[in-house]
Amino acid sequence: MTTPWGERVLARFPEDPRDRLRAWDASDEYLLRHLADRQVPLSGTVVVVGDRWGALVTALAEHRPAQITDSWLGQEATRANLARNGVGPGAVRLLTTQDPPPERIDVLLVRVPKSLALLEDQLLRLAPAVHGDTVVVGTGMVKEIHTSTLNLFERILGPTRTSLAEKKARLVFCTPNPASVRPDNPWPYRYTLPGDVGPVSGRTVVNHAGVFCADRLDIGTRFFLKHLPAGRDGGRVVDLGCGNGVLGTAMALADPRAEVLFVDESFQAVASAEATYRENGAPGHAEFRVGDGLSGVPAGSVDLVLNNPPFHSHQATTDATARRMFAGARRALRPGGELWVIGNRHLGYHVQLRRLFGNSRVVASDPKFVVLRAVRR
Repeated sequence: MTTPWGERVLARFPEDPRDRLRAWDASDEYLLRHLADRQVPLSGTVVVVGDRWGALVTALAEHRPAQITDSWLGQEATRANLARNGVGPGAVRLLTTQDPPPERIDVLLVRVPKSLALLEDQLLRLAPAVHGDTVVVGTGMVKEIHTSTLNLFERILGPTRTSLAEKKARLVFCTPNPASVRPDNPWPYRYTLPGDVGPVSGRTVVNHAGVFCADRLDIGTRFFLKHLPAGRDGGRVVDLGCGNGVLGTAMALADPRAEVLFVDESFQAVASAEATYRENGAPGHAEFRVGDGLSGVPAGSVDLVLNNPPFHSHQATTDATARRMFAGARRALRPGGELWVIGNRHLGYHVQLRRLFGNSRVVASDPKFVVLRAVRR
């Protein structure tokens, strides 16, 4: 990536030679050019929110910024990119969306996230640290910045306007008004499940901002809940890509002897899963882990994996995440262990599962979704 401060060599994490997606885009470049062209003072506390693969903080490392991210993979990419460019590990303060934010912010740079809820939560959490002289600049691709995005900046921080578009990217300029009355933070959000979804019927779900379908049960998970494995007696169960943890909580309620591991690369998701599990007083033993799928789980140590894999990486459609999840599940499962997957019918996951496991069986289907079962031989 070419920046006003020189070239930076960047990669996504984990590195995959088949992945043609870059670790930055035109909106990152636009923001960096703006900071240099306008000579924005960067001597105070610089905070970068939502830096997807560490491109922004790697470029700005000499100013010792803080990065706030919801992505474990993004944070690991940042560490790798800093090292790749000869930046020491202490140059950038790495924070998650679950950590207390800095007490004072002089420059706030926001990579607009796909989730408006996550943007709302983060702006409300950061607003007390913003003062009248804070420089606030957001950035994103044109298709990511909507009227609702601008309204959110204005409602929480102060008057907001946008730049002209360049290379399909746009900047957001916000002038903080410390005297403005901010709304209360509605996150995390709680809702009650319907009465026809098995062991979790009528139970409470807790969702932190940014977690998929934060204010309701999505139709895919609803279908999966009606077709979960039954009649099991204990064993180690993984809710892989757990989101709010409703699948793993359902298994824990149905089988008190089960040991359930909730894992996701989103800090918000794992916090949601733990809150959902605790809220419902699920019996048995549970573990909550933020990380890269099952990479930290010993091989041959798991009896059952439940998986509703994402098929987007930010704005890009890709099956790379699903492929890695399936491969990780096969490695972690004991012989005879099972992977249960739900997905849209058109995604063709059965082909990948047959190639990897040598088998795939349809457990249930409807016009939109299919639940598949693969067994580790």
